[in-house]
Amino acid sequence: MAFSYAEWLRPELMPHIWCPGCGIGIVLKTLIRSMESMGWDQDTTGFVSGIGCTSRAPGYVNMNTLHTTHGRAMTFATGLKMAAPERNVVVMAGDGDSAAIGGNHLIHSCRRNINITLVIVNNEIYGMTGGQFSPTTPGGSKAATSPYGNIDPGFDLCKLCIAAGATYVARGHVANAIYLERLIKGGLSHKGFAVIEVMSNCHTQFGRRNKHPDPAELVQHIASNAVMLSKWEKLTAEEREGKYPIGVLHKDTEKPEYTEQYAKLQKFAQDRVREASRKIAEAESMKPKPEATGGASPFEV
Repeated sequence: MAFSYAEWLRPELMPHIWCPGCGIGIVLKTLIRSMESMGWDQDTTGFVSGIGCTSRAPGYVNMNTLHTTHGRAMTFATGLKMAAPERNVVVMAGDGDSAAIGGNHLIHSCRRNINITLVIVNNEIYGMTGGQFSPTTPGGSKAATSPYGNIDPGFDLCKLCIAAGATYVARGHVANAIYLERLIKGGLSHKGFAVIEVMSNCHTQFGRRNKHPDPAELVQHIASNAVMLSKWEKLTAEEREGKYPIGVLHKDTEKPEYTEQYAKLQKFAQDRVREASRKIAEAESMKPKPEATGGASPFEV
């Protein structure tokens, strides 16, 4: 039976802004399928984004959504999760929004290990704002701000998130949505900060400048460089050149989750306040009353 996306979308906001052939649609559909299969309720799920092509996704989805400021998706999502820790919170962002202006927030979200799932669509360029190179643009690649080739070394987002403390880190790509769904479901079910990097295509801004103007061909190019983690570990450094591993790259189930730690701290503080209040009340009750001193108060006239 075909999957129906109708109840998850806001048809009145269609058509969407994405270019024909853009991989963001694949990622959004895969995320919706993952949430549906997890039994998540639209009314108890928060879907947050910042600014950029990818960050327009929550606007088209029929649930509790926040389209926030540039690079600040994780701060809004953190506030939402802290206010309602029992609710599900998902963030969807691009490589520029999450790793450039939002890079510091990404690092500290990993460090805290807050129970939020972040899906990063990495198309290796700023797509919406004119094709500038991003923190993940490969060296030598052309962009609007590097017409002769990018000389900045690119981030490996998964390594960055693992080093910063994220407890579930995975990578997939848009050419295999079935496997990507498995990775996203793993992140949604994980208690802690989960990051799923999705290698995607931007043929409009990246592809046309780098000899991959056709979306289907660019998707296949992305897939051709992907190596399953089990095989990746057996490759030499030379064989790994220009390729990247996919799969669950890191998982830690022992590190405490942030909202649970905060709840314990709240209870500890509340217990201390109650105990202090009890001691004050007890001390007040032990003080002698004026009528029990055997005489009038020296302050009485």
